[in-house]
Amino acid sequence: MDFRLNVDTETISQLSLEEPTCVTSVTSVRDVLRVLQQHRAGFVLVVDNEQLQGIFTERDALRHMATGEGLDEAVSAAMTSDVVLVEKTDTVASAIEKMARGGYRRLPVVDNGRPRGVLAVSTILHYLVEHFPEVVYTLPPHPDHSHRDREGA
Repeated sequence: MDFRLNVDTETISQLSLEEPTCVTSVTSVRDVLRVLQQHRAGFVLVVDNEQLQGIFTERDALRHMATGEGLDEAVSAAMTSDVVLVEKTDTVASAIEKMARGGYRRLPVVDNGRPRGVLAVSTILHYLVEHFPEVVYTLPPHPDHSHRDREGA
């Protein structure tokens, strides 16, 4: 099938990626929250010496505040350091699998540990529509809908 062939061979480097919003690990949680607000973002990548150290999300902020920790602490104390990410050389299929398995809407894209962008679910959807418009555009509005009663006589 043509669809399977493309997602198994095309790499993430061929997709349009979002620019990452980055901070350093010594940035205070307060300043990171300002950055999130200014960029209207739900997360930032924590980067030191051009290497990805972690990710700080809105959920990390809530968890940090719920424990009573101060906002003047370094973001390294509140970030998630075990980041699920993809390499630029990974296939589109592997990215879809990671997103589906983990329930992620965005994944950091790295090249030798250096952040190069963010892969969003919307990017994957645009990719699918671009490559397979006849499949996507002909889907019924509710593809899993089934009738309780038989139609007709």
